[in-house]
Amino acid sequence: MKLSLLAGAAAAIPVAFAMPVQAENPAHVQQLLETNLCQGCDLSGADLTQAHIIGADLRDANLQGATLVEANLEGADLSRADLTGADMTRAFLTNALLQNATLDEANLTDASVYFAEVNGATFLDANLTGADIVGTPISVGGD
Repeated sequence: MKLSLLAGAAAAIPVAFAMPVQAENPAHVQQLLETNLCQGCDLSGADLTQAHIIGADLRDANLQGATLVEANLEGADLSRADLTGADMTRAFLTNALLQNATLDEANLTDASVYFAEVNGATFLDANLTGADIVGTPISVGGD
């Protein structure tokens, strides 16, 4: 009996890892896209490619690993949001509020970050290659 359970688990594990993981709450994604109000939402892993979420309330939202490629987040409130590992390639963050947000390991390649509020935000190992950063106190580099 134990051997058959072990064999079944051994066969199921590779299949489970091969299946795509969607952690986001679909109702939260719909709520964001329809209302622009999603404080504290679970949007982890969500595909928000080219989403126009201008002025969205995303305070305290979980956006870990989310895809925000070419998303327009102009004026969005992302205070205390977790954007760890998010792909924000070519995203627009003009006048966005990122106070105390976590952007560790986020990909901001070629993003436009104009006059964003970033007090207390973390960017540990974030990719800022080609990012256009204006009026935003993000320091890159060392001495």
